[in-house]
Amino acid sequence: MKPESADQPAPSLLSRTFRGDKVLWITALVLAVISVLVVYSSTAKMAYAASTLRTSAHFLRDQLLILVLSGAAMLFVQRINSRVYNYFAPWIYGLFLLLTVAVYFIGHTTNGAARWIPLFGFNLQPSEGLKVATILFLARQLASRQHGIEKLRIVPTSGRFLKIWREGTRPILLPVVASCIVIFPAHTSSAVLVFLSSLVMMLIGRVRMGELAKIVGWAVVGVALVMLLNLGRSETAGGRVSTWIELWTQDRTEIPVEQLTDTERSMIAIRNGGLLGQGAGQSAMRVEMTHPESDYAYAFFVEEYGILLAIVLLMLYLWIFFRAILIFERCGTAFPGLLVLGLALLITCQALLHIMVTINLIPETGQTLPLISRGGSSTLFTAIALGMILSVSRQNEEQSHDRPKNESIYEK
Repeated sequence: MKPESADQPAPSLLSRTFRGDKVLWITALVLAVISVLVVYSSTAKMAYAASTLRTSAHFLRDQLLILVLSGAAMLFVQRINSRVYNYFAPWIYGLFLLLTVAVYFIGHTTNGAARWIPLFGFNLQPSEGLKVATILFLARQLASRQHGIEKLRIVPTSGRFLKIWREGTRPILLPVVASCIVIFPAHTSSAVLVFLSSLVMMLIGRVRMGELAKIVGWAVVGVALVMLLNLGRSETAGGRVSTWIELWTQDRTEIPVEQLTDTERSMIAIRNGGLLGQGAGQSAMRVEMTHPESDYAYAFFVEEYGILLAIVLLMLYLWIFFRAILIFERCGTAFPGLLVLGLALLITCQALLHIMVTINLIPETGQTLPLISRGGSSTLFTAIALGMILSVSRQNEEQSHDRPKNESIYEK
């Protein structure tokens, strides 16, 4: 780290507090402001339902509290050096893996899926934490094997089974598989998201293409077997795929609005929004959609604020990934670089999955819009992920990364 000049002015309190990539800080702030607008307006249906005594102000206060706590977590996390994350990665991963398993025994069940566990008066969704923990642990495992990783075998085969299992399968592939297995029964799309993000991380981490192809092949076989045996929520997933195909192949123009699917209602909301939107608080489809504040937050945003601002919102999520690439290029060592890209992939891909559902490009997933949709666990762990990215960015500026041997991303 270079010594500061005696003539150099001391950094302001704002600069000392919000360290790292300033663009990412601004992006997170803009998304938080949008979250307040979306939650306050979209919860009107819930607030004035006969089954509840709560008002929109109640939901707004809850969301503001979540955003404040998430912002505090983000500030705290970005002050921790990445070497600490590297050291504690196995413990963090093990903790959230156990919590995600425990939720099936002591958690709250909603729509046939146990997802929440009560913890210190807060309903925690440990699978959200496990997604981040899996990326963290995989970054550690790939980084420590950069020397010679291009020759490393990951998928075991006969003849050298034990050697491959010990050197590649157990440390790299097994944690990803374990995460997908424990997440899958409660949230199939989250398991798919973890798998895809991990696969891209392996590609960036220079795992051989032949090994990646084998992993994809076995994944396809595994999914087919799960669907055949009707395990987990495969019946629900199959129903969503059937509904998605039906929406593309059948004429549903004469179907009454009360019989339409949520995806169809979201497309109507987007159509109603047009270029400039209906205006804040003027959504008509929020009464018809089941979860406009979470699963269909993007469609709700389009209806009230228009397609032009919705495109800007989409660009903000893509911008997070673009900034992560710039941070990655400045790292020089594998662990912080892989961690940054993996977490950015997780956030951006989740946003894209959410958006693609609203326009019926893919079947319904139940994925929330990061930092915008109403909810605690998703917002909290997205903020923690951004905090980790900002931590790496801060260390880039300070030139304080460790330089361990055999861990350079660019090593040939």
